[in-house]
Amino acid sequence: MSGYDTDSAVLVLEDGRVFRGTTFGAVGQTLGEAVFSTGMTGYQETLTDPSYHRQIVVATAPQIGNTGWNNEDDESVGPTGSSAEAKIWVAGYVVRDPARRTSSWRATGSLQDELVKQGVVGIAGIDTRALVRHLRTRGSMRAGVFSGDALADTDVLLDRVKSQPSMLGADLAGEVSTTSGYVVEPTGGEARFTVAAIDLGIKTNTPRMFAERGIRVHVLPSSATLEQILDLKADGVFLSNGPGDPATADGAVHLTKEVIGQGLPLFGICFGNQILGRALGLGTYKMKFGHRGINIPVVEHETGRIAITAQNHGFALEGEAGQEFDTPFGKAVISHTCANDGAVEGVRLLDGSAFSVQYHPEAAAGPHDAAYLFDRFTSLLEGVKN
Repeated sequence: MSGYDTDSAVLVLEDGRVFRGTTFGAVGQTLGEAVFSTGMTGYQETLTDPSYHRQIVVATAPQIGNTGWNNEDDESVGPTGSSAEAKIWVAGYVVRDPARRTSSWRATGSLQDELVKQGVVGIAGIDTRALVRHLRTRGSMRAGVFSGDALADTDVLLDRVKSQPSMLGADLAGEVSTTSGYVVEPTGGEARFTVAAIDLGIKTNTPRMFAERGIRVHVLPSSATLEQILDLKADGVFLSNGPGDPATADGAVHLTKEVIGQGLPLFGICFGNQILGRALGLGTYKMKFGHRGINIPVVEHETGRIAITAQNHGFALEGEAGQEFDTPFGKAVISHTCANDGAVEGVRLLDGSAFSVQYHPEAAAGPHDAAYLFDRFTSLLEGVKN
């Protein structure tokens, strides 16, 4: 062991800011981009969301862990689609006040024990409010959490933090995607439609939402081709959420153009929204600190409807509210924007054949204001098939 306190942990940001606390979860070292999530519930869904790959998540809610951990709420499955292979995807976890005891009839263990089991390094007991204010002011940045033998002088730890690659330019979808593909059958009867879902980091609840509407979902790797989709005789295509910089996802953008060219209905969320936007000619950019939480208002400009949504993204599409623009596939429009900061939250072709949103209508931990979008896509499939 080193000469440092075995219970102490340090969070080091790339701008030199240091937060000192105690160990939470596994002991050791982890590197990633420091981001914050404003959700007051659903920490298990957050931790297991593949979109958080390579990110150190700061919880703004002061107490975390009171409902423990269970075997049902994971938002990821293994590369073959097996729930037994589900895992925590965050690089690290930062909390203020870990719950001292688990209090839920659904719990199969504690959050602390699960973090240790899966080797996720965290830190507790720091002023997370001060940290979040710092990230809002300075922006999301590279960081590291260190404890145990990984502790060293601050200058040494800062060098480790700065040695890691930036999230800007990171091509990560292939690292979280299924390797072989899998099928999720519809619940309660025969399949009405077949959808090919491109797994860029798909969450477990997404195929479940399709299945509840009588749709068979073939979850395909991020490297899937148009030929594979056509071989399935898919009635439509879905582009999932996922991590990394959308500017690197040229393969998915090319596939999206081919799908639209075939006339297949297309629906995308989160990373999928950025992919569709790029396919329609829009650019992307890295946001200062992104949107992460379950309480973010979004305006649908055609109807004026406002939905409270779950979000997790650090990149966004360029554009303005209600902006119409020409594409190789006809006119398109910026259909949704964030009520807080005007960020683009949705695009669609005016002929209705392809649409996407930046938020998560499948949000397992809620809110459920946007679940109707799955019905909208189902209606689109019905219209094409009829």
